[in-house]
Amino acid sequence: MTDAAARCPRVSHFREILLWPLQLMPLRADSQIQNHWQVLEQSQAQHPWREVDDEFTGDPAGFQERHYGEFVTFLPHVRRFLYGDGKGRVSKPAESPIRVFRRNDVKRVRCTFADPQRPVLVLEVAHVDLYFFYDLDVTVLTIELYGSDLDLQVVQDLMFRFGRAYPVYWEADGSGGHCLQRVEWLAADGSVLAASDYEDRGRFLRHVCEYRAPTEAAHWDFILRPLVQHHSDAGGVLRYRQLEYHRMPVMGYLAIDGDPRQLSRNDFMRLTFVTPPGPPERAPYCGAEADGFEARHCYDRFWHTAPDATPGGRYLCCGEAFMMVGSAQSPYFYTPGASLLEQFRHQYFLLFLIPHLHKAALFMMADRLGYWLKQLDIHDPESVKRFKREIRRIKEIFLRFTHRYWFRQLSDQYQARELYRMQREFLGTEALYTEVRERIEDMNIYLDSDSLRRQANTVVRLTVVTAFGLIGTTVTGFFGMNLLGFDGLSPAGKALYFLGVLAATTWVTFYTVMKSKRLSDFLDLLSDEREPFWRKIAALLKVWR
Repeated sequence: MTDAAARCPRVSHFREILLWPLQLMPLRADSQIQNHWQVLEQSQAQHPWREVDDEFTGDPAGFQERHYGEFVTFLPHVRRFLYGDGKGRVSKPAESPIRVFRRNDVKRVRCTFADPQRPVLVLEVAHVDLYFFYDLDVTVLTIELYGSDLDLQVVQDLMFRFGRAYPVYWEADGSGGHCLQRVEWLAADGSVLAASDYEDRGRFLRHVCEYRAPTEAAHWDFILRPLVQHHSDAGGVLRYRQLEYHRMPVMGYLAIDGDPRQLSRNDFMRLTFVTPPGPPERAPYCGAEADGFEARHCYDRFWHTAPDATPGGRYLCCGEAFMMVGSAQSPYFYTPGASLLEQFRHQYFLLFLIPHLHKAALFMMADRLGYWLKQLDIHDPESVKRFKREIRRIKEIFLRFTHRYWFRQLSDQYQARELYRMQREFLGTEALYTEVRERIEDMNIYLDSDSLRRQANTVVRLTVVTAFGLIGTTVTGFFGMNLLGFDGLSPAGKALYFLGVLAATTWVTFYTVMKSKRLSDFLDLLSDEREPFWRKIAALLKVWR
Protein backbone atom coordinates (compact mmCIF):
# COMPACT_ATOMS: atom_id res chain seq x y z
CA MET A 1 0.00 0.00 0.00
CA THR A 2 1.34 3.43 -0.95
CA ASP A 3 1.70 6.26 1.55
CA ALA A 4 -1.09 8.16 -0.21
CA ALA A 5 -3.42 5.20 0.08
CA ALA A 6 -2.53 4.70 3.71
CA ARG A 7 -3.39 8.32 4.48
CA CYS A 8 -6.68 8.21 2.59
CA PRO A 9 -9.61 8.27 5.04
CA ARG A 10 -12.06 5.39 5.17
CA VAL A 11 -15.81 5.80 4.96
CA SER A 12 -17.46 3.55 7.53
CA HIS A 13 -20.92 4.04 6.07
CA PHE A 14 -21.85 5.55 2.72
CA ARG A 15 -25.26 6.41 1.28
CA GLU A 16 -26.06 7.80 -2.13
CA ILE A 17 -29.48 8.86 -3.38
CA LEU A 18 -29.92 9.68 -7.08
CA LEU A 19 -32.81 11.72 -8.44
CA TRP A 20 -33.73 11.72 -12.12
CA PRO A 21 -36.63 14.07 -13.04
CA LEU A 22 -38.37 13.16 -16.31
CA GLN A 23 -41.18 14.70 -18.31
CA LEU A 24 -44.18 12.44 -18.95
CA MET A 25 -45.99 12.71 -22.25
CA PRO A 26 -49.80 13.17 -22.10
CA LEU A 27 -51.93 10.03 -22.21
CA ARG A 28 -54.97 11.85 -23.63
CA ALA A 29 -54.92 14.99 -25.73
CA ASP A 30 -58.34 16.15 -24.51
CA SER A 31 -57.52 16.15 -20.76
CA GLN A 32 -55.42 18.50 -18.66
CA ILE A 33 -54.95 16.09 -15.75
CA GLN A 34 -53.11 12.89 -16.64
CA ASN A 35 -52.96 10.24 -13.91
CA HIS A 36 -50.01 8.31 -15.32
CA TRP A 37 -49.70 6.05 -12.29
CA GLN A 38 -53.05 4.49 -13.14
CA VAL A 39 -51.36 2.78 -16.08
CA LEU A 40 -49.02 1.06 -13.62
CA GLU A 41 -51.94 0.10 -11.38
CA GLN A 42 -53.87 -1.42 -14.28
CA SER A 43 -50.96 -3.46 -15.69
CA GLN A 44 -49.31 -4.88 -12.57
CA ALA A 45 -48.85 -8.31 -14.12
CA GLN A 46 -46.53 -6.82 -16.75
CA HIS A 47 -44.00 -5.01 -14.53
CA PRO A 48 -42.47 -5.08 -11.01
CA TRP A 49 -43.68 -1.64 -9.84
CA ARG A 50 -46.00 -1.62 -6.83
CA GLU A 51 -47.44 1.36 -4.97
CA VAL A 52 -45.89 2.09 -1.58
CA ASP A 53 -48.34 2.15 1.31
CA ASP A 54 -48.80 5.50 3.01
CA GLU A 55 -47.06 5.19 6.38
CA PHE A 56 -49.13 8.05 7.80
CA THR A 57 -52.49 6.32 7.40
CA GLY A 58 -51.54 2.78 8.41
CA ASP A 59 -51.40 1.06 11.76
CA PRO A 60 -50.54 3.59 14.53
CA ALA A 61 -48.39 0.91 16.14
CA GLY A 62 -46.04 1.13 13.15
CA PHE A 63 -45.83 4.91 13.23
CA GLN A 64 -42.29 5.61 14.38
CA GLU A 65 -40.64 8.59 16.00
CA ARG A 66 -38.71 9.33 12.82
CA HIS A 67 -42.06 9.70 10.98
CA TYR A 68 -43.11 12.23 13.60
CA GLY A 69 -39.79 14.11 13.34
CA GLU A 70 -40.15 14.25 9.57
CA PHE A 71 -43.73 15.52 9.80
CA VAL A 72 -43.09 18.37 12.26
CA THR A 73 -40.13 19.65 10.22
CA PHE A 74 -42.43 21.24 7.66
CA LEU A 75 -44.95 24.06 7.70
CA PRO A 76 -48.68 23.15 7.57
CA HIS A 77 -49.19 24.03 3.90
CA VAL A 78 -46.19 21.87 2.97
CA ARG A 79 -47.52 19.00 5.10
CA ARG A 80 -50.74 19.04 3.07
CA PHE A 81 -48.65 18.61 -0.07
CA LEU A 82 -46.47 15.85 1.38
CA TYR A 83 -48.99 13.92 3.48
CA GLY A 84 -52.47 15.19 2.60
CA ASP A 85 -55.16 16.39 4.99
CA GLY A 86 -56.14 14.35 8.02
CA LYS A 87 -59.50 13.66 9.55
CA GLY A 88 -61.52 16.68 10.62
CA ARG A 89 -64.91 17.46 12.06
CA VAL A 90 -66.22 19.11 8.92
CA SER A 91 -64.04 17.73 6.15
CA LYS A 92 -63.06 14.37 4.78
CA PRO A 93 -59.42 13.25 4.70
CA ALA A 94 -57.62 14.27 1.50
CA GLU A 95 -54.84 12.24 -0.04
CA SER A 96 -51.41 13.59 -0.75
CA PRO A 97 -50.85 14.53 -4.42
CA ILE A 98 -47.73 12.33 -4.35
CA ARG A 99 -47.94 8.70 -5.45
CA VAL A 100 -44.88 6.47 -4.98
CA PHE A 101 -44.24 3.19 -6.79
CA ARG A 102 -41.36 0.85 -5.88
CA ARG A 103 -39.71 -2.14 -7.50
CA ASN A 104 -38.14 -4.77 -5.24
CA ASP A 105 -36.41 -7.01 -7.78
CA VAL A 106 -33.16 -4.99 -7.83
CA LYS A 107 -31.21 -5.77 -4.65
CA ARG A 108 -27.60 -4.83 -5.43
CA VAL A 109 -25.53 -3.01 -8.02
CA ARG A 110 -22.08 -4.05 -9.21
CA CYS A 111 -19.82 -1.23 -10.39
CA THR A 112 -16.68 -1.82 -12.45
CA PHE A 113 -14.30 1.11 -12.84
CA ALA A 114 -12.24 1.85 -15.93
CA ASP A 115 -9.19 2.17 -13.70
CA PRO A 116 -7.88 -1.39 -13.17
CA GLN A 117 -6.48 -0.30 -9.79
CA ARG A 118 -10.00 0.21 -8.50
CA PRO A 119 -11.71 -2.89 -7.09
CA VAL A 120 -15.08 -4.04 -8.38
CA LEU A 121 -17.60 -2.51 -6.00
CA VAL A 122 -20.89 -4.13 -4.97
CA LEU A 123 -23.37 -1.88 -3.17
CA GLU A 124 -26.73 -2.68 -1.63
CA VAL A 125 -29.83 -1.10 -3.17
CA ALA A 126 -32.14 0.20 -0.44
CA HIS A 127 -34.95 1.06 -2.83
CA VAL A 128 -35.83 2.08 -6.39
CA ASP A 129 -38.84 4.43 -6.48
CA LEU A 130 -40.88 6.38 -9.00
CA TYR A 131 -42.55 9.54 -7.68
CA PHE A 132 -45.67 10.76 -9.49
CA PHE A 133 -47.37 14.10 -8.78
CA TYR A 134 -51.03 14.86 -9.32
CA ASP A 135 -51.66 17.36 -12.13
CA LEU A 136 -47.96 17.47 -13.10
CA ASP A 137 -46.64 15.52 -16.08
CA VAL A 138 -43.39 14.88 -14.23
CA THR A 139 -41.97 11.78 -12.57
CA VAL A 140 -38.82 11.47 -10.46
CA LEU A 141 -36.83 8.25 -10.37
CA THR A 142 -34.97 7.84 -7.07
CA ILE A 143 -32.40 5.17 -6.26
CA GLU A 144 -30.77 4.75 -2.84
CA LEU A 145 -27.49 2.81 -2.54
CA TYR A 146 -25.35 2.09 0.48
CA GLY A 147 -22.12 0.39 1.46
CA SER A 148 -19.63 0.17 4.34
CA ASP A 149 -15.89 0.42 4.88
CA LEU A 150 -15.01 2.14 1.62
CA ASP A 151 -12.02 4.17 0.55
CA LEU A 152 -12.83 7.89 0.28
CA GLN A 153 -11.35 8.09 -3.20
CA VAL A 154 -13.50 5.15 -4.31
CA VAL A 155 -16.57 6.96 -2.96
CA GLN A 156 -15.60 10.15 -4.78
CA ASP A 157 -15.03 8.27 -8.03
CA LEU A 158 -18.31 6.36 -7.66
CA MET A 159 -20.42 9.48 -7.14
CA PHE A 160 -18.67 11.18 -10.06
CA ARG A 161 -19.28 8.32 -12.51
CA PHE A 162 -22.39 6.42 -11.43
CA GLY A 163 -25.40 8.68 -12.04
CA ARG A 164 -24.92 9.34 -15.76
CA ALA A 165 -27.78 8.65 -18.15
CA TYR A 166 -25.51 8.51 -21.21
CA PRO A 167 -21.88 9.35 -22.09
CA VAL A 168 -21.01 12.76 -23.52
CA TYR A 169 -17.87 11.42 -25.22
CA TRP A 170 -15.79 8.26 -25.48
CA GLU A 171 -12.26 7.51 -24.34
CA ALA A 172 -9.57 6.19 -26.66
CA ASP A 173 -10.28 2.62 -25.51
CA GLY A 174 -13.99 3.01 -26.43
CA SER A 175 -15.36 3.33 -22.89
CA GLY A 176 -17.87 6.05 -22.09
CA GLY A 177 -16.29 9.29 -20.92
CA HIS A 178 -16.72 9.99 -17.19
CA CYS A 179 -18.79 6.81 -16.90
CA LEU A 180 -18.21 3.55 -15.10
CA GLN A 181 -16.76 0.76 -17.19
CA ARG A 182 -19.78 -1.40 -16.39
CA VAL A 183 -22.88 -1.16 -14.20
CA GLU A 184 -24.90 -4.28 -13.43
CA TRP A 185 -28.21 -4.53 -11.57
CA LEU A 186 -28.27 -7.72 -9.50
CA ALA A 187 -31.19 -9.75 -8.17
CA ALA A 188 -31.33 -11.28 -4.69
CA ASP A 189 -29.67 -14.48 -5.95
CA GLY A 190 -26.82 -12.55 -7.58
CA SER A 191 -28.02 -12.96 -11.16
CA VAL A 192 -27.58 -10.03 -13.53
CA LEU A 193 -30.86 -8.32 -14.41
CA ALA A 194 -29.39 -5.68 -16.72
CA ALA A 195 -26.01 -4.21 -17.61
CA SER A 196 -24.81 -0.89 -18.99
CA ASP A 197 -23.69 -0.35 -22.59
CA TYR A 198 -21.81 2.94 -22.39
CA GLU A 199 -19.22 1.49 -24.79
CA ASP A 200 -21.78 1.03 -27.61
CA ARG A 201 -20.92 4.29 -29.33
CA GLY A 202 -22.77 3.39 -32.51
CA ARG A 203 -26.12 3.02 -30.73
CA PHE A 204 -25.87 6.43 -29.07
CA LEU A 205 -24.76 8.12 -32.31
CA ARG A 206 -27.52 6.51 -34.39
CA HIS A 207 -30.21 7.51 -31.92
CA VAL A 208 -29.20 11.17 -31.88
CA CYS A 209 -28.89 11.20 -35.67
CA GLU A 210 -32.35 9.67 -36.14
CA TYR A 211 -34.39 11.21 -33.29
CA ARG A 212 -32.48 14.41 -32.45
CA ALA A 213 -32.49 13.33 -28.80
CA PRO A 214 -30.00 11.32 -26.70
CA THR A 215 -30.89 7.88 -25.45
CA GLU A 216 -30.11 6.48 -22.03
CA ALA A 217 -27.84 3.52 -21.31
CA ALA A 218 -29.35 0.02 -21.27
CA HIS A 219 -29.37 -0.38 -17.48
CA TRP A 220 -31.33 2.85 -17.04
CA ASP A 221 -33.75 1.76 -19.75
CA PHE A 222 -34.31 -1.46 -17.78
CA ILE A 223 -34.95 0.37 -14.51
CA LEU A 224 -37.60 2.62 -16.04
CA ARG A 225 -39.59 -0.04 -17.89
CA PRO A 226 -42.52 -0.03 -18.72
CA LEU A 227 -41.80 3.68 -19.20
CA VAL A 228 -40.18 4.17 -22.61
CA GLN A 229 -38.43 7.09 -24.20
CA HIS A 230 -40.72 9.29 -26.28
CA HIS A 231 -38.09 9.84 -28.99
CA SER A 232 -37.72 6.18 -29.89
CA ASP A 233 -39.51 3.40 -31.73
CA ALA A 234 -40.16 1.48 -28.50
CA GLY A 235 -43.77 0.58 -27.87
CA GLY A 236 -45.40 1.71 -24.64
CA VAL A 237 -48.20 3.86 -23.26
CA LEU A 238 -46.08 5.61 -20.61
CA ARG A 239 -43.57 7.72 -22.52
CA TYR A 240 -41.06 10.21 -21.14
CA ARG A 241 -38.64 12.87 -22.27
CA GLN A 242 -35.42 13.94 -20.63
CA LEU A 243 -35.56 17.38 -19.07
CA GLU A 244 -32.09 18.17 -17.81
CA TYR A 245 -28.42 17.39 -18.04
CA HIS A 246 -27.28 13.77 -18.45
CA ARG A 247 -25.82 13.85 -14.93
CA MET A 248 -28.42 13.08 -12.28
CA PRO A 249 -28.72 15.16 -9.08
CA VAL A 250 -27.15 13.29 -6.18
CA MET A 251 -27.22 13.21 -2.39
CA GLY A 252 -24.38 11.71 -0.39
CA TYR A 253 -23.95 10.70 3.25
CA LEU A 254 -20.42 9.92 4.48
CA ALA A 255 -19.72 8.67 8.01
CA ILE A 256 -15.93 8.94 8.20
CA ASP A 257 -13.94 6.38 10.18
CA GLY A 258 -12.21 8.70 12.63
CA ASP A 259 -12.17 12.46 12.63
CA PRO A 260 -13.76 13.94 9.46
CA ARG A 261 -11.72 17.09 10.02
CA GLN A 262 -8.75 15.14 8.65
CA LEU A 263 -10.25 15.69 5.19
CA SER A 264 -8.54 18.52 3.36
CA ARG A 265 -10.34 21.58 2.07
CA ASN A 266 -9.84 20.25 -1.45
CA ASP A 267 -11.50 16.94 -0.49
CA PHE A 268 -14.55 18.85 0.73
CA MET A 269 -14.60 20.76 -2.55
CA ARG A 270 -14.50 17.49 -4.50
CA LEU A 271 -17.40 16.14 -2.49
CA THR A 272 -19.41 19.33 -2.93
CA PHE A 273 -19.01 19.55 -6.70
CA VAL A 274 -18.90 15.75 -7.20
CA THR A 275 -15.58 15.76 -9.01
CA PRO A 276 -13.18 12.82 -9.44
CA PRO A 277 -10.62 12.12 -6.69
CA GLY A 278 -7.24 13.77 -6.63
CA PRO A 279 -4.33 14.63 -4.38
CA PRO A 280 -5.42 16.40 -1.17
CA GLU A 281 -3.04 19.27 -1.87
CA ARG A 282 -4.50 20.00 -5.33
CA ALA A 283 -7.76 21.95 -5.63
CA PRO A 284 -10.35 20.77 -8.18
CA TYR A 285 -11.24 24.38 -9.02
CA CYS A 286 -9.55 27.75 -8.81
CA GLY A 287 -10.77 31.33 -8.84
CA ALA A 288 -14.04 32.53 -7.31
CA GLU A 289 -15.40 29.03 -6.68
CA ALA A 290 -12.40 28.19 -4.53
CA ASP A 291 -12.11 31.59 -2.83
CA GLY A 292 -15.72 31.69 -1.62
CA PHE A 293 -16.19 27.98 -1.09
CA GLU A 294 -16.94 27.95 2.65
CA ALA A 295 -19.22 30.99 2.52
CA ARG A 296 -21.28 29.83 -0.46
CA HIS A 297 -21.35 26.04 -0.28
CA CYS A 298 -20.85 24.99 3.35
CA TYR A 299 -23.42 25.03 6.12
CA ASP A 300 -21.20 24.85 9.21
CA ARG A 301 -23.56 25.69 12.04
CA PHE A 302 -22.85 22.28 13.63
CA TRP A 303 -19.30 21.89 12.35
CA HIS A 304 -16.73 22.37 15.12
CA THR A 305 -13.09 22.95 14.24
CA ALA A 306 -11.66 23.14 17.77
CA PRO A 307 -9.44 20.06 18.40
CA ASP A 308 -11.00 19.32 21.80
CA ALA A 309 -14.60 19.47 20.46
CA THR A 310 -16.57 16.76 18.69
CA PRO A 311 -16.56 17.46 14.94
CA GLY A 312 -20.33 17.47 14.48
CA GLY A 313 -21.70 17.39 10.94
CA ARG A 314 -20.90 19.41 7.83
CA TYR A 315 -23.48 20.08 5.11
CA LEU A 316 -22.26 20.75 1.57
CA CYS A 317 -24.46 22.01 -1.25
CA CYS A 318 -24.09 23.13 -4.86
CA GLY A 319 -27.66 22.67 -6.09
CA GLU A 320 -27.07 19.55 -8.15
CA ALA A 321 -25.53 17.82 -5.14
CA PHE A 322 -26.08 17.74 -1.39
CA MET A 323 -23.58 16.06 0.99
CA MET A 324 -23.49 15.32 4.71
CA VAL A 325 -20.10 14.53 6.28
CA GLY A 326 -19.51 13.51 9.88
CA SER A 327 -17.84 10.98 12.15
CA ALA A 328 -18.92 7.33 12.34
CA GLN A 329 -17.92 7.41 16.02
CA SER A 330 -20.53 10.06 16.79
CA PRO A 331 -23.86 8.39 17.74
CA TYR A 332 -25.72 11.58 16.85
CA PHE A 333 -24.36 11.47 13.31
CA TYR A 334 -24.30 7.73 12.66
CA THR A 335 -26.49 5.16 14.35
CA PRO A 336 -28.20 2.59 12.10
CA GLY A 337 -31.95 3.17 12.15
CA ALA A 338 -31.66 6.50 13.97
CA SER A 339 -29.53 9.67 14.13
CA LEU A 340 -28.82 12.02 11.23
CA LEU A 341 -28.70 9.05 8.87
CA GLU A 342 -32.48 8.68 9.04
CA GLN A 343 -32.95 12.44 8.72
CA PHE A 344 -30.75 12.34 5.61
CA ARG A 345 -32.92 9.61 4.11
CA HIS A 346 -36.22 11.40 4.87
CA GLN A 347 -36.24 15.10 5.88
CA TYR A 348 -33.19 16.08 3.86
CA PHE A 349 -34.30 13.94 0.96
CA LEU A 350 -37.55 15.95 0.79
CA LEU A 351 -35.61 19.22 1.11
CA PHE A 352 -33.62 18.09 -1.93
CA LEU A 353 -36.55 16.63 -3.87
CA ILE A 354 -38.90 19.63 -3.75
CA PRO A 355 -36.66 22.25 -5.42
CA HIS A 356 -35.72 19.72 -8.11
CA LEU A 357 -39.42 19.02 -8.64
CA HIS A 358 -39.96 22.77 -9.04
CA LYS A 359 -37.19 22.98 -11.61
CA ALA A 360 -38.45 19.97 -13.55
CA ALA A 361 -42.06 21.21 -13.59
CA LEU A 362 -41.01 24.65 -14.83
CA PHE A 363 -38.83 23.08 -17.53
CA MET A 364 -41.79 20.94 -18.54
CA MET A 365 -44.08 23.96 -18.92
CA ALA A 366 -41.43 25.92 -20.81
CA ASP A 367 -40.98 22.94 -23.13
CA ARG A 368 -44.70 22.85 -23.80
CA LEU A 369 -44.79 26.54 -24.60
CA GLY A 370 -42.02 26.08 -27.13
CA TYR A 371 -43.67 23.00 -28.61
CA TRP A 372 -47.05 24.62 -29.23
CA LEU A 373 -45.44 27.77 -30.60
CA LYS A 374 -43.58 25.57 -33.07
CA GLN A 375 -46.88 23.92 -34.07
CA LEU A 376 -48.55 27.29 -34.74
CA ASP A 377 -49.42 28.12 -38.35
CA ILE A 378 -50.86 31.63 -38.44
CA HIS A 379 -52.40 30.96 -41.86
CA ASP A 380 -54.40 27.98 -40.58
CA PRO A 381 -57.46 28.99 -38.49
CA GLU A 382 -57.63 25.56 -36.85
CA SER A 383 -53.97 25.80 -35.85
CA VAL A 384 -54.59 29.25 -34.35
CA LYS A 385 -57.57 27.94 -32.36
CA ARG A 386 -55.58 24.97 -31.11
CA PHE A 387 -52.69 27.24 -30.13
CA LYS A 388 -54.99 29.52 -28.14
CA ARG A 389 -56.59 26.57 -26.40
CA GLU A 390 -53.25 25.02 -25.43
CA ILE A 391 -51.75 28.29 -24.17
CA ARG A 392 -54.74 28.89 -21.92
CA ARG A 393 -54.51 25.29 -20.75
CA ILE A 394 -50.83 25.78 -19.84
CA LYS A 395 -51.73 28.93 -17.92
CA GLU A 396 -54.31 26.98 -15.92
CA ILE A 397 -51.72 24.28 -15.18
CA PHE A 398 -49.22 26.96 -14.09
CA LEU A 399 -51.76 28.50 -11.73
CA ARG A 400 -52.52 25.14 -10.15
CA PHE A 401 -48.80 24.41 -9.85
CA THR A 402 -48.30 27.74 -8.09
CA HIS A 403 -50.97 27.12 -5.49
CA ARG A 404 -50.33 23.41 -4.97
CA TYR A 405 -46.56 22.91 -5.32
CA TRP A 406 -44.71 26.23 -5.30
CA PHE A 407 -43.20 26.98 -1.87
CA ARG A 408 -40.82 29.80 -1.09
CA GLN A 409 -40.48 28.51 2.45
CA LEU A 410 -40.79 24.94 3.69
CA SER A 411 -39.95 25.15 7.36
CA ASP A 412 -39.51 27.52 10.26
CA GLN A 413 -36.66 25.39 11.59
CA TYR A 414 -33.57 27.46 10.96
CA GLN A 415 -31.41 24.67 9.56
CA ALA A 416 -34.06 23.30 7.18
CA ARG A 417 -34.95 26.83 6.08
CA GLU A 418 -31.34 27.74 5.28
CA LEU A 419 -30.56 24.53 3.43
CA TYR A 420 -33.72 24.91 1.33
CA ARG A 421 -32.76 28.51 0.57
CA MET A 422 -29.31 27.38 -0.58
CA GLN A 423 -30.84 24.76 -2.86
CA ARG A 424 -33.21 27.25 -4.46
CA GLU A 425 -30.50 29.82 -5.02
CA PHE A 426 -28.11 27.34 -6.64
CA LEU A 427 -30.82 25.85 -8.86
CA GLY A 428 -32.18 29.28 -9.80
CA THR A 429 -35.79 28.19 -9.43
CA GLU A 430 -37.00 31.68 -8.46
CA ALA A 431 -35.63 33.22 -11.66
CA LEU A 432 -36.91 30.27 -13.70
CA TYR A 433 -40.37 30.63 -12.16
CA THR A 434 -40.43 34.33 -13.01
CA GLU A 435 -39.28 33.65 -16.56
CA VAL A 436 -41.92 30.99 -17.22
CA ARG A 437 -44.65 33.12 -15.65
CA GLU A 438 -43.67 36.11 -17.81
CA ARG A 439 -43.61 33.99 -20.95
CA ILE A 440 -47.05 32.59 -20.20
CA GLU A 441 -48.38 36.06 -19.38
CA ASP A 442 -46.87 37.50 -22.57
CA MET A 443 -48.57 34.84 -24.66
CA ASN A 444 -51.83 35.24 -22.77
CA ILE A 445 -51.74 39.04 -23.19
CA TYR A 446 -51.10 38.56 -26.89
CA LEU A 447 -54.05 36.17 -27.17
CA ASP A 448 -56.30 38.56 -25.26
CA SER A 449 -55.24 41.52 -27.40
CA ASP A 450 -55.72 39.44 -30.54
CA SER A 451 -59.22 38.50 -29.40
CA LEU A 452 -60.01 42.16 -28.67
CA ARG A 453 -58.66 43.13 -32.09
CA ARG A 454 -60.84 40.54 -33.78
CA GLN A 455 -63.86 41.69 -31.78
CA ALA A 456 -63.15 45.31 -32.71
CA ASN A 457 -62.88 44.38 -36.40
CA THR A 458 -66.16 42.51 -36.15
CA VAL A 459 -67.82 45.51 -34.51
CA VAL A 460 -66.48 47.79 -37.27
CA ARG A 461 -67.85 45.51 -39.98
CA LEU A 462 -71.22 45.28 -38.30
CA THR A 463 -71.29 49.05 -37.86
CA VAL A 464 -70.54 49.55 -41.57
CA VAL A 465 -73.26 47.09 -42.56
CA THR A 466 -75.69 48.81 -40.19
CA ALA A 467 -74.77 52.27 -41.55
CA PHE A 468 -75.34 51.34 -45.17
CA GLY A 469 -78.36 49.22 -44.31
CA LEU A 470 -79.83 52.31 -42.65
CA ILE A 471 -80.26 53.86 -46.11
CA GLY A 472 -82.52 51.07 -47.34
CA THR A 473 -84.35 50.89 -44.03
CA THR A 474 -85.09 54.64 -44.11
CA VAL A 475 -86.33 54.56 -47.72
CA THR A 476 -88.64 51.61 -47.20
CA GLY A 477 -89.87 53.10 -43.96
CA PHE A 478 -90.69 56.40 -45.70
CA PHE A 479 -92.72 54.79 -48.50
CA GLY A 480 -94.21 52.14 -46.27
CA MET A 481 -94.26 48.42 -46.72
CA ASN A 482 -96.97 48.54 -49.45
CA LEU A 483 -94.91 50.29 -52.12
CA LEU A 484 -95.54 47.34 -54.38
CA GLY A 485 -98.90 45.61 -54.42
CA PHE A 486 -98.88 41.82 -54.27
CA ASP A 487 -102.58 41.31 -53.52
CA GLY A 488 -103.33 39.83 -56.93
CA LEU A 489 -100.47 37.37 -56.89
CA SER A 490 -100.90 33.71 -56.22
CA PRO A 491 -99.24 32.10 -53.20
CA ALA A 492 -96.55 30.69 -55.47
CA GLY A 493 -95.84 34.14 -56.89
CA LYS A 494 -95.62 35.65 -53.44
CA ALA A 495 -93.17 32.91 -52.41
CA LEU A 496 -91.09 33.57 -55.52
CA TYR A 497 -90.97 37.30 -54.78
CA PHE A 498 -90.02 36.53 -51.14
CA LEU A 499 -87.16 34.26 -52.17
CA GLY A 500 -85.93 36.82 -54.70
CA VAL A 501 -85.94 39.67 -52.17
CA LEU A 502 -84.30 37.39 -49.60
CA ALA A 503 -81.53 36.42 -52.02
CA ALA A 504 -80.92 40.05 -53.08
CA THR A 505 -80.85 41.28 -49.48
CA THR A 506 -78.50 38.48 -48.44
CA TRP A 507 -76.16 39.17 -51.35
CA VAL A 508 -76.09 42.90 -50.58
CA THR A 509 -75.39 42.21 -46.89
CA PHE A 510 -72.55 39.74 -47.61
CA TYR A 511 -71.10 42.06 -50.25
CA THR A 512 -71.18 44.92 -47.78
CA VAL A 513 -69.36 42.77 -45.23
CA MET A 514 -66.75 41.85 -47.87
CA LYS A 515 -66.16 45.53 -48.58
CA SER A 516 -66.58 46.60 -44.95
CA LYS A 517 -62.88 47.41 -44.42
CA ARG A 518 -62.75 49.74 -47.41
CA LEU A 519 -66.18 51.15 -46.55
CA SER A 520 -64.92 51.80 -43.02
CA ASP A 521 -61.96 53.71 -44.44
CA PHE A 522 -64.35 55.67 -46.65
CA LEU A 523 -66.58 56.55 -43.68
CA ASP A 524 -63.55 57.71 -41.68
CA LEU A 525 -62.46 59.94 -44.57
CA LEU A 526 -66.01 61.17 -45.14
CA SER A 527 -66.30 62.28 -41.50
CA ASP A 528 -63.01 64.20 -41.63
CA GLU A 529 -63.91 67.84 -42.39
CA ARG A 530 -60.30 68.67 -43.23
CA GLU A 531 -60.23 66.36 -46.26
CA PRO A 532 -61.20 67.81 -49.67
CA PHE A 533 -64.29 66.57 -51.48
CA TRP A 534 -62.33 64.98 -54.32
CA ARG A 535 -60.42 62.74 -51.93
CA LYS A 536 -63.69 61.54 -50.44
CA ILE A 537 -65.00 60.68 -53.93
CA ALA A 538 -61.73 58.88 -54.67
CA ALA A 539 -62.11 56.87 -51.47
CA LEU A 540 -65.65 55.90 -52.49
CA LEU A 541 -64.48 54.76 -55.93
CA LYS A 542 -61.65 52.77 -54.30
CA VAL A 543 -64.22 50.59 -52.56
CA TRP A 544 -65.08 48.83 -55.86
CA ARG A 545 -61.58 48.47 -57.24
